[in-house]
Amino acid sequence: MYVCVCKAVTDRQIHEAARGGARTVGDLRRQLGVTTDCGRCASCAHECLKEARQCDAHANACLPLAA
Repeated sequence: MYVCVCKAVTDRQIHEAARGGARTVGDLRRQLGVTTDCGRCASCAHECLKEARQCDAHANACLPLAA
């Protein structure tokens, strides 16, 4: 699913970024460009990141669906 339409960022990319060390929306902004244009994706990006971090804490028990 697209999270940031402006930068064509998907939930899968956010999960990958979290596995790579992203911990904040600011990290996602630097790595993927989310929230740099219109900003409407901020809350969804935050929720996807939160979900990804929870999955990571459970030894990657959940993975996002293919984009």
